[in-house]
Amino acid sequence: MTLETLAKDISKSAKAEADAMIAEAKKEADAVVAEATEKAATIRSEAASRTEREAAQLAREVVASARQANQKEILVARRKVLDETLGTTRAQLSSPKMKGRASLLKSLMAKADEIGSDYSVRPVEMDRKALSELAGKRAMGDAVDGLGGFVLEATDGSVSYDMRFDTLLEKSWKDELSATTAILFE
Repeated sequence: MTLETLAKDISKSAKAEADAMIAEAKKEADAVVAEATEKAATIRSEAASRTEREAAQLAREVVASARQANQKEILVARRKVLDETLGTTRAQLSSPKMKGRASLLKSLMAKADEIGSDYSVRPVEMDRKALSELAGKRAMGDAVDGLGGFVLEATDGSVSYDMRFDTLLEKSWKDELSATTAILFE
């Protein structure tokens, strides 16, 4: 064997070894790329799943918040309508020209008659004239504030019965609020 042949054999052997090493390195590189691609796909899938869950949760929260805001607006609007209804009723009761005012005062005085005659009548000023005609032998006392009606008071001041329209309205309003709400909003 000549030196040249030996060099060729060594060169061939080195080339074969280098080719084998390169092939092995390519194989390892392909395996690393495949593993990285698989890991990336898993991470992408997990991230997409997590993002989807978070988006669904956020959507539920936004919808719940919107519903709550709508319910609050509805309640505020209903409260406003109820307040306006009560205000309108107060305005009507405070009018000296209210239809049925005289019969309401007569009815209240009839209740006062059932209580007794040894009481004085403290009228709301706008009803003083009408009540003085209905009071009979009862004394007329000082005026009281109110939308109408009177306070029936014992002569010694120990007992009084509030028959003012304001008081009657407040009691009636509380007693009939659910019925009023049903009429207005259902």
